[in-house]
Formats: sequence, structure tokens, C-alpha cells
Amino acid sequence: MLSAPNRSVEIVVRYAFVPLLAGVGGGAIIALASLSKPGVVVVVVATVAVSFVAEWVVPFDEAWNRSRDDRMRDAVHAIVNESSTAIGVLAVPAVVSVAPVVATWPNGVPFLLQVVFAVVVLDIGITVAHWWSHRNDWLWRFHAVHHSVTRMYGFNGLVKHPVHQAIETTAGMLPLVLLGVPGDVATAVAGLVVLQLLLQHSNVDYRVGAMRRWVALNEGHRLHHVAQVPEGDVNFGLFLLIWDRVLGTFADPTGRSVAVDELGVAGRPAYPVGYLDQVRESFRRPTRIDRLNA
Repeated sequence: MLSAPNRSVEIVVRYAFVPLLAGVGGGAIIALASLSKPGVVVVVVATVAVSFVAEWVVPFDEAWNRSRDDRMRDAVHAIVNESSTAIGVLAVPAVVSVAPVVATWPNGVPFLLQVVFAVVVLDIGITVAHWWSHRNDWLWRFHAVHHSVTRMYGFNGLVKHPVHQAIETTAGMLPLVLLGVPGDVATAVAGLVVLQLLLQHSNVDYRVGAMRRWVALNEGHRLHHVAQVPEGDVNFGLFLLIWDRVLGTFADPTGRSVAVDELGVAGRPAYPVGYLDQVRESFRRPTRIDRLNA
């Protein structure tokens, strides 16, 4: 039995984790976006560290804290994908300067509101691309890499095939570029996306109450990683679950737990584990067919 101090620590972590990462971490990212891009990186790294510690203090499933020969692979995914994101963010001003602008960016409103607006626009684009990736054979071949994870923890959000990463990023950023998004806003959004992916895939048994039905956090996203079709074709939103309600793909996570053996790619229990093997596998076969026939 846990001692009273240990139980108190668990309670604090369960209820303070999301406010700490989303409020303090997110607030710091927004505040630093126009002042120091390296500062944003430092905050992101700090949130990753806090998330990993919290996963050991109050894990949703202790088994998910143990490596399945996937730590190095996940680190490579993170390095490759976040490096491409950083390059993309740095290129935003140059791309915006030559892209056709379909509307004037609301520069006159407070920076915070500009970031919120950008997050909503990006969220819609990524959600639609994500939703379509479960319905299109070619897209699923690349998206399957993300669903190959057999445990859920903070780094899972960065496990993506580079091709699918580029597709989702384009779907989310292209509307912003056409609106003339400023580079500082793009920096803030990029940092918030990493933070949200941590919250969404975290193995922390945190509590958010009714927010679980509206914000795309880990309770709802675990259902998305259930291999069984069509149960896993739900809760596609990156930040919000509002779009899933529009698409008819919302699933209420209340009262539904997800076990270790429910994760993975249906029809492909032996999906490749190594990074290069996963990258190559996506060019070999339309794994969605196996998934639908499982």
C-alpha cells in the first residue's frame, strides 16, 4: 500500500499534469515564439522530460513504460520528423513571401488570438488528412507506421513515416501559408503541436473530467490506436474532437479502457520494428487491405 505522501504525489500529478504542460508549457511556448526560437526548443525538451517522469509516477499501464526494443527507433523518428518540422518553420517567411495570399492575416489582433486561430486552421487540415489516411490505400501504407506502436507513451506521437509527416504537415500548413501566417505564429504552432502529441499519447493516468469528450487527449486517442476495425477508426483530431463530431467519428472514451494486446496494425502482428524497415515497408504493400480483412 502506498504511503500517504506517495498517494498525495500521485493525486497532484494526475490533476496538475495537463494544466502544467498545456498551461505553463504552452504559455511559455507562445510567449517565447516571437522572442527566442531556441527558447521554444528548451521548453519543448522540458515538457518531454516532465512527461516521462510523470509516466513513471502515475502510469496508465506500467507495461507501457518498458521498452519493446523501440526506444532507439522512436528516437530516430523524433529526430527525423522534428528536424524536418524545424526546417519547415524556418522556411515559412520565405514561402509566404512567394505564395499567393487568399486573405489578409489578422495581424491587428493579439498574438495569442493569432496562435489560437492558426491552431484551429491547422487542426482542421491535419484531421481531414488523418481521417482520409484511414480510407485511402496509398495513404494508409505510410500512416500504418504510426499505428504499428505496441505501447503508448509520450514519444509515440512522433512515430511517423517521413512521407506521411510531410502530407499531414502540408494539409495543416498550406491553408496558413495561403493566409500569410507570420513566422513567429508558425513557430508557436510547431511547439504546441509537439506538446499536444505528448499529451495525446502519454502513458500518464491523468484526469481532465468532461474535457475528455472535447479535447483530443490520451483517453480518447487510445481508442484511435485500437487495431480492430472499425473501432480504431475514431477520434482523428489532433487538438480537438469537435471535427470528429462533424465527421461522425467521435467515440466517447468514458468507461473504456484499452489493453496492451489491442494495439498495433490489424492483420500485421509482425509489422517491422526497426526504423529503416518501417520506412521501406510502406513502399511494399497496401497494408490497409490486411487491416480490413483481419
